[in-house]
Amino acid sequence: MDIVFKNDGDVFNYRVAAVWIEDKHILLHRQREDSYWALPGGRVVLGEPSRESLKREMLEELGVHVDVGRLLMVNENFFPYKEWNFHEMGMYYEVSTENNRLFQEGEFQGMEGDRLLYKWYPIDELNEVELYPVEAKTLLEGRSNDIHHVISSVK
Repeated sequence: MDIVFKNDGDVFNYRVAAVWIEDKHILLHRQREDSYWALPGGRVVLGEPSRESLKREMLEELGVHVDVGRLLMVNENFFPYKEWNFHEMGMYYEVSTENNRLFQEGEFQGMEGDRLLYKWYPIDELNEVELYPVEAKTLLEGRSNDIHHVISSVK
């Protein structure tokens, strides 16, 4: 069971996301109907450690086994989406893979069909991309060993 709770018009969501860099590009994804991008990942399952959730999500969505590295950011994210007001807890981890190189040009679909689109964006062009949470861009600037705790709010 995914860790998602709904109450009236509010949703609590516990999410993991991958900060995956190859060839000076970062992997992003978006819902087909959305104009903005996010870091790929998904929901944590009740009783599942967040690192394991991220491994499972990358296998389900992209068909690859990833190595989950260090935790980069914990994000408390508040945002509207469709008819819901979200309160999302996000754990953002570095990921890599040894022998499943995924880098390619242009948009592509994952294992779940055309619901999600993926794209490798050049890191030095991220300021031109509508990316949420916006704090994700700062993860790549000066990449310290600190874990960032951020609170995002989109009205």
